[in-house]
Amino acid sequence: MLAYRQRAVGADLLVSIGIAAAIFFLRFGSSLGPRAWLVYTVPFVWAVAVWAAGGYRLTHIGTGSEEYRAIGKAALGIACAFALVSFSFEFALPRSTVMPFVPLVWLGSVTTHCLLRRDLFKRRLRGQALSSTLVVGRVDSVASMIREISSEPACGMRVIGACVSGMDGRPNTLSEIEGVPVFGVPESALAAVDAMDAEVVAISSHPDLVGPPLRRLSWSLAEREVELIVSPGIVEVAGPRLSLRPAAGLSLLHVERPSNSFGGLLIKRMLDSVLALLIAIVLLPGLLLIALMIKLHDRGPVFFRQERVGAHSERFDMFKFRTMVVDADKLAGAMSTGHDVNDVLFKDRRDPRITRVGRVLRRYSLDELPQLLNVLMGDMSLVGPRPPLPREVDLYEPDDVQRMRVRPGMTGLWQISGRSDLDWEQSIRLDLWYVDNWSPLLDLQIMLRTIRAVVTASGAY
Repeated sequence: MLAYRQRAVGADLLVSIGIAAAIFFLRFGSSLGPRAWLVYTVPFVWAVAVWAAGGYRLTHIGTGSEEYRAIGKAALGIACAFALVSFSFEFALPRSTVMPFVPLVWLGSVTTHCLLRRDLFKRRLRGQALSSTLVVGRVDSVASMIREISSEPACGMRVIGACVSGMDGRPNTLSEIEGVPVFGVPESALAAVDAMDAEVVAISSHPDLVGPPLRRLSWSLAEREVELIVSPGIVEVAGPRLSLRPAAGLSLLHVERPSNSFGGLLIKRMLDSVLALLIAIVLLPGLLLIALMIKLHDRGPVFFRQERVGAHSERFDMFKFRTMVVDADKLAGAMSTGHDVNDVLFKDRRDPRITRVGRVLRRYSLDELPQLLNVLMGDMSLVGPRPPLPREVDLYEPDDVQRMRVRPGMTGLWQISGRSDLDWEQSIRLDLWYVDNWSPLLDLQIMLRTIRAVVTASGAY
């Protein structure tokens, strides 16, 4: 991780130096005169600003969105600092150089950090750049944490050992858990850290590791320069919804309510309407061409209408370009029920009902474009949970109904995470996570990642 941080600092310096030199050269030519010092000073100011905003903190690097948030905070801070210096000291900074620098250096740093993170993720998937982690807690919660960490190598941890107690708090007799060796009881965590040379200690919920014992453990780990992570036992809650609230000497974890207030939903609806209209206008020639291809292929109807369930369980007709033969629904009963991935969603890679034109449309999700009309009509959103069929809703567990709190979307986490390659439980889990943690920034990230998912055609058939 230290090597990653060094590369990130070096990349930010190179990007800011290049942008500053290009702007000043275009503005003043080769004769910078007394302003030459700015070309060399501003990049270091930018790197310091990113550092001050937490962009190089090891806890932020390579995971979550805090690394990118810090770059945004640094850009805003630099802009405010330029304005303050210019106003307070009557130092006339050319607006033609300052105004382009801030957004360009922000974009450049975000791009370089994104590329560095992609390289880091690939290395972690190969088992490299992982922090040796010791998990401490009760046997049941430790087993769950080990499974979660092992299933997500991108989080940057590799479990090398565990210190556990039984369900009743007594010493555990197992020699290993989930393939990980057990060193001893939670009280022997420090000895395990020294013996295994652990870099991170992850505390899974344990009644004896709270208050003073946890504080003493944190002191001892700090002396050894070992990171301490404590699981609060809260699942499927995004970081921005969590904050610490001090009260009476305690650090209370405050969980913000999901962003489904009237004001937030109104803003989402306005953005959906404006963007859907603009997209429809831009893509109108392509939509007409697709409609013509479908019509000429078999003279059947261009559109396919299907009843779906929307927000608050209200039903609506969802529009798609027809990709199957006429009367495809009547042929579904004669098909085998052994589908490749998801029996509930009835997806088959080799579905014989799909036409030649339809196969191309499905591969690149072009058949979904008529849903822009559903967005304009208010039945759907650009981003949201997958619009379910009535028979799918009949299979919902009580918790699954929570996904009906918001409008379904043309795209969503399911679209960028594998689409039809996801099983039923994975699809529901992603939808519930989105409903609980929705934000405008999350919508923007999903829309940008949707472009990549559509181009690569991952999970589309």
